[in-house]
Amino acid sequence: MEHVADAYVAAYGETLEEAFENAALAMFEVMTDTGTIDPEIEDYLEVKGEDEFALLYNWLEQLLLKFETVNMLYSKFKILRIDKKPSEFSLEARIYGEAFNPEKHPPKVAVKAVTYHQMEIKQTGEGYTLRYILDL
Repeated sequence: MEHVADAYVAAYGETLEEAFENAALAMFEVMTDTGTIDPEIEDYLEVKGEDEFALLYNWLEQLLLKFETVNMLYSKFKILRIDKKPSEFSLEARIYGEAFNPEKHPPKVAVKAVTYHQMEIKQTGEGYTLRYILDL
């Protein structure tokens, strides 16, 4: 989606899990062509948040942190579960990707951070729509 200074992203899914998977894929697509990322290395990620918004923020932020600290790009995501409790939400996921190689993974733009600004999580009869802004 168009936004003045940053990347305004919309992701969809029939389930909340699928929408979270697509939100992660969309973030990496902002960074590079995800079609060039081979899902050859499997990793596990567990994330918590006080509500669905914090869970989405923390999910994307942890993935971005993995890119920044261990130089990994991801192209396949499998949310194993999302648990909703009154005071805490959590998710467990398998993520698949490979180490960043600038010759193989053409850089698009650098993502500095995920933001809460204009973040939306909407459920409709067709599934879920997630919207969020990435600070570039």
